Amino acid sequence: MRSKIVTILALVFFITVQAQDKKWTLQECVNYALENNISIKQQELNKELIEEDIITAEGNFYPSLNASASQNFNFGSYIDNYGGRVSRDSRSNSFSLGTGVTLYNGQRNKNTLLRAQKNLEAAGFDLEENKNNIMLFVVNSYLNVLLNKESLKIAEEQVSISESQVEKVKNLVEAGSQPRANLFEAQATLATNTQQLVTAQNNLDLSLLSLAQLLQISHKGFDVEDVVLNINAASLIYNDTDVIYNTALGNLPEIKSAEIAVENSEVAIDIAKGAFLPSLSFSAGLGTSYQHNQGQKDVRAILDENNNVVYVPNGFGKQLEDNLGYNFGFSLNIPIFNRFQTKSNVARAQINKERFELALLDKQVKLRETIEKAYADAKASLNQFVAAEQSLKAQEESFKNAQVSYNSGVMTSFDFDQVRNRLVNSQSSLINAKYNFVFRTKLLEYYLGIPIVID
Repeated sequence: MRSKIVTILALVFFITVQAQDKKWTLQECVNYALENNISIKQQELNKELIEEDIITAEGNFYPSLNASASQNFNFGSYIDNYGGRVSRDSRSNSFSLGTGVTLYNGQRNKNTLLRAQKNLEAAGFDLEENKNNIMLFVVNSYLNVLLNKESLKIAEEQVSISESQVEKVKNLVEAGSQPRANLFEAQATLATNTQQLVTAQNNLDLSLLSLAQLLQISHKGFDVEDVVLNINAASLIYNDTDVIYNTALGNLPEIKSAEIAVENSEVAIDIAKGAFLPSLSFSAGLGTSYQHNQGQKDVRAILDENNNVVYVPNGFGKQLEDNLGYNFGFSLNIPIFNRFQTKSNVARAQINKERFELALLDKQVKLRETIEKAYADAKASLNQFVAAEQSLKAQEESFKNAQVSYNSGVMTSFDFDQVRNRLVNSQSSLINAKYNFVFRTKLLEYYLGIPIVID
């Protein structure tokens, strides 16, 4: 028993370690979010509901068929199936089958189906828009994790340099080559760098937590795959925003959904106008009945060939056969005056069409503004990246010279820290500019319909 418990615990520990050792790629994060996000699942259910609306709209073209049956008990006087009055308790059954179909109603059935089909198409675009938004959130969060990982590496390097500096100064102080104040300064720098390392680690943990929450999974042991972004030839896609805007205008699901809303509003006008037109329907049915006097046999009186009254069996089946009747007919409804309801409904539909046209125009305007801002941000990020790259090269050379001067005792620890701080700031600026540029570029690629991939 004890060996089984140990085996189970070892298996659980192995599974836990395996789960913690897994590092998620960007594609895995995106796929998982798209497959498991609650809002996406809700929209998928909404789309299924609209599919049922199409089935309902298609059903309007088919005839209806209904059957009915009844059981009645009569006490006292009543009129029987043959028109005679009977003063006796009785019970009866009736059965009927009826059908009906609309032959014409001003194309309202046709337009109702068309509207349901367009609603389904719009729901598909709305679902696609939501997926795209979640994908962009995941990409942004993933890049933020990578940025914080690089920032953590810089902070770790600075702590390592400060520890080496403290050790060197400590040896020099013990040898009497430098005053103890230099050791205090080196230790203070190490403390500052350690604090920066803690902050960098906290930022990384928070970014991982944010990404895990976006994926709606546990943050325990969650980590992403390390990706080194090397930008060898930084450049922007196209020289202006017109090409990007025109491409996005034809591809983005939110624009297509807004266009369908305008088309649907036109169908709604036709549906409302259909109430001005007459409607024609057809109906048919059959029915029969059975009646039984309590305490008596099912018989009926007839005259024989000698004009004598005789009684013949009149059971359940015989009555159903004798009482069977058929009917069919057409019904024409011509609207003449309905208290201005139809006219008001048409006016409402026309106003809604104008509202949807303005909503489409508003989305187009906001799309252009968003693309222009994204392009401007990408351009600014590119300029910042180029400037940060040049600054880093200069600061790296300055730091190398400062190290030589510091090690030879020509430069004080305070001046050396100033040079090193400038190098760290340049490294941080380059990292931020790089990830800003990458995300802005991926955003422009999204508007161009290019799949987002991080190399």
